[in-house]
Amino acid sequence: MNPRKELLEHIPNLRAFAMSLCGSPDRADDLVQEALVKAWSKLDSFEEGTNMRAWLFTILRNGFYSELRKRRREVEDADGAMAAQLATHPAQSGHMDFKDFRVALEQLPADQREALILIGASGMSYDEAAEICECAVGTVKSRVNRARQKLAEILAVESVAEFGPDETSQPIVTPSSTTRSVA
Repeated sequence: MNPRKELLEHIPNLRAFAMSLCGSPDRADDLVQEALVKAWSKLDSFEEGTNMRAWLFTILRNGFYSELRKRRREVEDADGAMAAQLATHPAQSGHMDFKDFRVALEQLPADQREALILIGASGMSYDEAAEICECAVGTVKSRVNRARQKLAEILAVESVAEFGPDETSQPIVTPSSTTRSVA
């Protein structure tokens, strides 16, 4: 029998199987449609003489369980309340700040830059950094401290409060205490 015709003959059985898996007629129709699309696109890999029905049921079943696993990781947000709380800093200023930081980092003496990168960026302990730099732990701590002070000077950073959103983006990323309703 022609594989394309045989594929179509199994639709009622696929729908019944999909109904037994999900219990919803609409969802069952979607599952069948997804399985048929996958099967149709892979029809050239189907081996004639093998069980078409089993092949189709396997595709449908795998699709169902893949979606089930995916849904377990998702959070429903029908009214958009969770999405409304999400905000990010504008990418442009972050990109420019990073460029400024890289330029400032290059201005540090090599030993201070190395110590700062090992501790700050690589997440190593002072002991590990001291071993790599072949110096005392106190020397590494001193280099990191001097590097931080020099970076703050170069970047004109006077306090920790200067990090994060500026006055323009602060209202965007900080949730408002009042909620406006849309009529």
